[in-house]
Amino acid sequence: MGRRLLQSERNADLLIDVLRSLVAERKFKLHDFVIMPDHIHLLLTVYEDMTIEKAMQLVKGRFSHRLSHEFGYKGEVWQRGFAEEQVMNRESFEAHREYIAQNPVKAGIVASADEFPFCFRYRAKRKAEGKVGMG
Repeated sequence: MGRRLLQSERNADLLIDVLRSLVAERKFKLHDFVIMPDHIHLLLTVYEDMTIEKAMQLVKGRFSHRLSHEFGYKGEVWQRGFAEEQVMNRESFEAHREYIAQNPVKAGIVASADEFPFCFRYRAKRKAEGKVGMG
């Protein structure tokens, strides 16, 4: 991505809405995410009729479409391709979740992962407190 398009609350919330809609449509199961200013990390499981490539195409395409139609953005949004890692066991799953949660801390954006509003951990905590919906 590179241009920090996800830095704005509006754009990060739009991407979260896109993720929610794809989960609701059963395109994939989303276990964790973080939306950084210039990239995202997703921990997801694709269903049998879906590939990781198609899932990423849906995320990128739907976000780009909505950003253009709802907010008039006309430039390129995503870089080509994506990086993928397979999670093979519970230990690897938990390590990936922690890596995702700590991304904004390592970037110096927040002191604690619980403070970053554009991640699964923050939103799950707020939902448990009855403060924000998770979709």
